[in-house]
Amino acid sequence: MKVLVTGATGLVGKAIVNLLNDKGIAVNYLTTRKRKVVDSETLKGFYWNPSKGEIDLACFEDVGAVINLAGESIAQRWTSRNKKRILGSRIKSLETLYEGMRRVDASAISSFVSASAIGIYPNSLSNFYDEETTDVDDSFLGEVVQKWEKKIDVFKSFECNVAKIRIGIVLSDSGGALPKMARPIRNFVGASFGHGQQWQSWIHIDDLAHMFVYIIEKNLHGTFNGVAPNPVTHAKMTKQLAKVLERPLILPNIPKFVMHLLLGKMAYLLFASQRVSSKRIERKGFQFQYPNLVQALEQIYQPKSGNGASEIEALDKKWV
Repeated sequence: MKVLVTGATGLVGKAIVNLLNDKGIAVNYLTTRKRKVVDSETLKGFYWNPSKGEIDLACFEDVGAVINLAGESIAQRWTSRNKKRILGSRIKSLETLYEGMRRVDASAISSFVSASAIGIYPNSLSNFYDEETTDVDDSFLGEVVQKWEKKIDVFKSFECNVAKIRIGIVLSDSGGALPKMARPIRNFVGASFGHGQQWQSWIHIDDLAHMFVYIIEKNLHGTFNGVAPNPVTHAKMTKQLAKVLERPLILPNIPKFVMHLLLGKMAYLLFASQRVSSKRIERKGFQFQYPNLVQALEQIYQPKSGNGASEIEALDKKWV
């Protein structure tokens, strides 16, 4: 079996591709750069341009599962132009994939697994959300995820297993939110945002990669929260990170209005509170390697021996 991956050179994509290759599973990946194409036994690239609805149909050859991670980062200023790109990149990618699958024999594809986000859940300091929650956050982020998931559901017409993983804060030292949190702490200017009681549902990058692959291997379908079993408040995450990095937290909390002045409406991401349950995927037999925050942070920041870059990582460094 081969797996087709979109967003393969992103933070989560690289982890998934590496895991699939470690399991002896070959990967086809889609890229918008014609030069950024590899052709090897384990990794093969194909061109696509979702903004124009273009896709190389050869990417579906021998593919038994599709993992969709395509979409621009939500962590950019929420100007009208950027908001259109954030939503459009997700919708157009899914539309292009759907049209491609419609034009080929997609009967061999048994699983379609797409990223989503816990930002769909309403901002709350008290609620504990699971996948049965139907309320949607009254924000731009909630709007994006709701429309994103509606477009994902269209793939059910192919009669394959369609799964959505609502991803929380991904912990990795290679990108995402964690390096941005660690940098000021390392420089002795770390502090919590606002009152610090907003809930942060997080997941270690390795657990998230394993979750995507597990859902394919077990032929699961439906919605799953891509979060670890033990969410924490923002204040606790900041304190635990400072402890692992062996730095003191000296400064007072940063008021909300300061971050709004610096980041505009996008500052909402720093103060939104979603306490999210991982019970559904656990009931399906999935076991977390890093269920606790301290355990996850210690693994990420422990000294590592260099094993060289993987094929997908080397490709990313060469062209991006």
